[in-house]
Parts: sequence; C-alpha cells; structure tokens
Amino acid sequence: MFKSGVARTFGRSAFARPASTILSSTRSAVGNNALRALSARYASTEAGKTGKIHQVIGAVVDVKFDTEQLPAILNALETENGGQRLVLEVAQHLGENVVRTIAMDGTEGLVRGAKAVDTGAPIQIPVGPGTLGRIMNVTGDPIDERGPIKGVKLAPIHAEAPEFVEQSTTAEILVTGIKVVDLLAPYARVEDWSFSVNNIAKAHGGYSVFTGVGERTREGNDLYHEMQETRVIQLDGESKVALVFGQMNEPPGARARVALTGLTIAEYFRDEEGQDVLLFIDNIFRFTQAGSEVSALLGRIPSAVGYQPTLAVDMGVMQERITTTTKGSITSVQAVYVPADDLTDPAPATTFAHLDATTVLSRGISELGIYPAVDPLDSKSRMLDPRIVGDEHYQVATRVQQMIQEYKSLQDIIAILGMDELSEADKLTVERARKLQRFLSQPFAVAQVFTGIEGKLVDLKDTIRSFKAIINGEGDDLPEAAFYMVGDFESARAKGEKILAELEKSS
Repeated sequence: MFKSGVARTFGRSAFARPASTILSSTRSAVGNNALRALSARYASTEAGKTGKIHQVIGAVVDVKFDTEQLPAILNALETENGGQRLVLEVAQHLGENVVRTIAMDGTEGLVRGAKAVDTGAPIQIPVGPGTLGRIMNVTGDPIDERGPIKGVKLAPIHAEAPEFVEQSTTAEILVTGIKVVDLLAPYARVEDWSFSVNNIAKAHGGYSVFTGVGERTREGNDLYHEMQETRVIQLDGESKVALVFGQMNEPPGARARVALTGLTIAEYFRDEEGQDVLLFIDNIFRFTQAGSEVSALLGRIPSAVGYQPTLAVDMGVMQERITTTTKGSITSVQAVYVPADDLTDPAPATTFAHLDATTVLSRGISELGIYPAVDPLDSKSRMLDPRIVGDEHYQVATRVQQMIQEYKSLQDIIAILGMDELSEADKLTVERARKLQRFLSQPFAVAQVFTGIEGKLVDLKDTIRSFKAIINGEGDDLPEAAFYMVGDFESARAKGEKILAELEKSS
C-alpha cells in the first residue's frame, strides 16, 4: 500500500492507484467475495419496491413508501427526471415510511409524486477493461460521447477494506528521480512502478485511474486531450487509464461519491486481475468539502470549522480501501488543497493521518523561483526511516533539513543586521543551506518548452552523494547559481566552473 499526498498551499498549482481475463460484453455482477459480502450487507431484502417523491429541497429528495420495509441506508433509488435517469442514495430513515436521499445529479424539474424504484443495492458502476480510455461520471455513465461502455461487470461503490491477513506489509521506497522527493519525503515502492503516467502507460503492464473530484471542467478536458496526444489514451487501440469526473458544477452528492467510483474501478483490477494500479485523486479536499455540504443538507450539527462530525469516518472508510494485498496493489497519489495555508485545518489534517508521504508545495518556495516548489521542512514521509532507507540516506536527509531550518531561524537576524553580524559558523551554515535550497530545484522534461533546460532525473545514489558533498563543504568554492536547476553534484561543479571562468574573463 502507498498513499501520498501533495498538499497545495498556493491555490491552484498542480500535482497530480487498475488485465488478461476475457469478459463478456454484457454487464454482470462482480464475483469478488468482499463486494458480494458488502452487497449482502447493504442491500434491502428485495429490490423493485416503488416509492413516490415526497419532498424536494435542492439535492435532498425525500421518498415515501407504502410499506415499512424500507430501502437500506446507502441503497440506490432510481427515478426519472425529464426523461433522464436520476440516481438517489438513501442517507436517512425519517419515520412515516419516508427515506431521505441525496441526488447524484441535478433535481431541477423533479416533482412530487414521481415514482422512485429501489434497486436493492448500493450504486453500481461498470468495472473492467471496458472502462479504460473512457470518461465516466459518479454513477458510471459515459460522458465522453463515445457510446455505451462495453465488456464490463458491475460493482457497488461501497465496499469493505481488505482484511489484515490479505494485506502486504513490505516496505521499500520508490525512486521517482525527483531529488527533493527521493531524499526528504520518499514514496513507497509498489512492484515496478515508474512515477509518471506516461511512463506507466508505455513501460508497465499496470493501469491507472484518474479521479477528478470537484475540479474545473476545463481541467478534465485538457487532461483527456493531453492523454490522447501522449497515447496514454488511444481511441483506436489499447488504453491504460480510466477517467472518472465529478466536477465542481455538480451536486455535492456526486462530488462526495465520485472518489469511491474511481476507487472501485481500481479495486477491480487489483482484486480480480491481480494488477498494480495507480490511483490519482484530484482533489481530496473537495471530497471532504462535498461531505460537509451533504452533512449540512441532512441537518447534522457541524463539528470543528464547520466540517461534518463524521469527517474522520468518511475519510477512513475510503482511505483504508487503498492498500496492497497478496493479489495486487493500489498506489494512490492525492492532491490536497490546504485552506488558507493552514496545515492544521481539520480537512487536510485528517487526510494526512492516512498518507504514507506528504509532499507540500509552498508559495514561498515558488516565489524564490525554486521548482518543484516543495517545502523541505513541511514535507514528510514514514518511509524516511533508517530501517527502510538505510543510515546514510537518513543521516543526509536529516542533516539537509537541519541546515535549512537553521538558515530559516537566522533569516530575521540577516534581514535586520545583515550577514556580517553572524558568527563564522553561522555564515558557513547559511551559505551551505542556500546552496542546498537551490540544489533542491530540478529541471523537468514537461517544462523544457518553457525553460529551454533539458529535463533531468537523478538516481537515488547520486542524489544522496551529491547532497552529502554539499554538506561536507565540497561545493564551498562554487557560486550559489551553480546549484540552481542542475541534476547531480558533477553538473553543479561544471556549471560553477563555467560561471567562474566567465567572471574572470569579464573582469
């Protein structure tokens, strides 16, 4: 299992866990034991019971039945609104044979007295190879105008987490080639994953699921077309990724459940086909935000900062399903919006409790022109343990963070009195810390068209060796500029010598 979070503290910056069995072209129920058990747990005793719309208040729809045998909590009801199927999820039993539901789509035009049929099970969505290359909404309906999804089975979006005996506990880090991530907040390794979707699509047999939760419509559109350009999605061939969108213009019910839809697709590939799956969730904060809206609609008393009182449970139920089992694995990379840059806000704080690593993107680092704008002090990983990464890696990483922290604590003194008032030891610490800070920058291939600098991925051994050299003073003779946007220490030295030669020539 691995779950990493990318905390976004400057608004809209980006960072963004799913096959050889032949499936029939018709939709059939998934035979997974966990899913069967869950269906039995949540399904009502019989499907097909019909009720009538009793009250409509925005996304909240009350349905009255003639019998006391009501649909179970989380069961899906189906009704028609303007000729279109509308799915309602049961949230409360109110008494008088009335259930309160949350709509998964708009309720404009819905009227009292309209029939609503109990499906006898939770919301079920298509899963399987037929979902690859397609875009779906929260209820599994295709929204890419490419016709119905074929060759799939159906699975409920609510499921139990795997039992402890089914989970794998092997701990090994994933080398991404990104210096600041590999050194200070390493990700956990799952089989042979490469880091980028493009690499996964071309070099690995595993699949990816991208879930857009409460984000802009145009962002999903841009991502879809970019994936076509890079051949991650092939309209006329085999695709490696499934897309599930619940956009910000959709009702809170859809945004609160779309992450579970994407996760269910990933779980199918893990459990039924033994695949290693990469699950992207952007943005997990919108999942919490939608849950808060639903909670308010249901009349629950809010908890801290206005969030739902069930925040920890809602998050835990989803996050605990993202895990590695003896059959396969799900690796999840989740973008986390941080309200008002407050990492102690209940929403991100609750999310961080479930993540193995947290990569914090900082506005302050971005203002220094250092990219990736990862905060080396706020970014954390449980993988940064000498028993996992080794003593050398651990010692170098902690020393880098220590020097940057010491520099940060001296910045006020420097701003008021200047560098001259510092002791010689402090001056040396500041100089090396500034070089370390710049050395955390790295050119990326995706930015080459803008920067003109060729992207570089750095091996973990080279990363550790390079930072160790700077800490030990091997780069004291080089200017700070030499360490900006380079790969390893040798590249920095070559750049530094070139800068020094140009300075001598000009003087």
